[in-house]
Amino acid sequence: MRMINARVAWLLVAVLGVGVTARAAHEPAPTEQTLHYPGEKHFQHIRQLTFGGQNAEAYFSFDGTELIFQSTRDGRECDAIYRMDIQGHHVRMVSSGNGTTTCSFIAPDDRSIIYASTHLAGERCPAKPDHSQDYVWPVYPSYDIFRAGPEGGDPVRLTDTPGYDAEGVYSPLGEKIVFTSVRTGDLELFMMNPDGSGVEQLTDQPGYDGGAFFSRDGQWLVWRASRPQGKALEDYRRLLRQGLVRPGRLEIYIMNLNKRKPIQLTDNGAANFAPYWHPDGRHIVFSSNMRDPSGRNFDLYLMDVETRALEQLTYYPGFDGFPMFSHDGKKLVFASNRNGSVAGETNVFIVDWKPR
Repeated sequence: MRMINARVAWLLVAVLGVGVTARAAHEPAPTEQTLHYPGEKHFQHIRQLTFGGQNAEAYFSFDGTELIFQSTRDGRECDAIYRMDIQGHHVRMVSSGNGTTTCSFIAPDDRSIIYASTHLAGERCPAKPDHSQDYVWPVYPSYDIFRAGPEGGDPVRLTDTPGYDAEGVYSPLGEKIVFTSVRTGDLELFMMNPDGSGVEQLTDQPGYDGGAFFSRDGQWLVWRASRPQGKALEDYRRLLRQGLVRPGRLEIYIMNLNKRKPIQLTDNGAANFAPYWHPDGRHIVFSSNMRDPSGRNFDLYLMDVETRALEQLTYYPGFDGFPMFSHDGKKLVFASNRNGSVAGETNVFIVDWKPR
């Protein structure tokens, strides 16, 4: 998602069956009333930016004028990376179109982008995971992280160790990239310079650590992690050897980059993922199925990191995920199955954020 290929909404759709409502093709274009659900009191002027296919992990440029996202569209069998403006216009592909891609991000100075891609292993999409072992995410060993120009030109490979390297994002000043790698035999967080040098390991506990983002001041990280024990740990390691992860239980953690001590924020046994910092540094937004016994309904939540006070933000009875605040805190972008033209379709939405 960020993906393990959670940063992977189409998998949540295909396997968990989230997003069961759909908009008929003959119905008119959506209005704010059809997109906005009762209880979503922080949302103003909600707008749908993509229509059709699977679209997720949309992240703002530093100046808030553009978004970079991954999408399966135009007959593609797997994700490519695209950019568009925040009105949903000027959509263009900025990856090669070969292999599959995930986890894109725009540098603060907008002079480069990063994303993970499998294209060096072949032009075709890698095989989808075998779900006979229940719901699992693929951790393709052919994923590496690439840096390219702002429109995708001249891609440069930043990681070249065997196995999965993905889920990379820039720090607010652009001097570091945090990412997830299996190079130690486990899925851990690492940090490197923008040219791929100076790699340092940040986490070292058994289990999956991924989907990390920097706080606005660059001093903290927030991410999701599993901490399996006993038979669950054996199952985790068995699947990882097959390039798979089972995301049934993920908790949210934060870490001060000076102290390097993980702090667990959630402890509800649910699938909590896609956390992101509010620019005030005191709150995080994330997606979770904590209030649905069936595990199918994912909503967005806002947490006070000091008090752990929790507020539900979305009330659509399906999938809402991958939230990100603009750097000025005035807008929130997220992915949702709401208003899909077919059941399970995932699109990108943007709202003006209304504080308390």
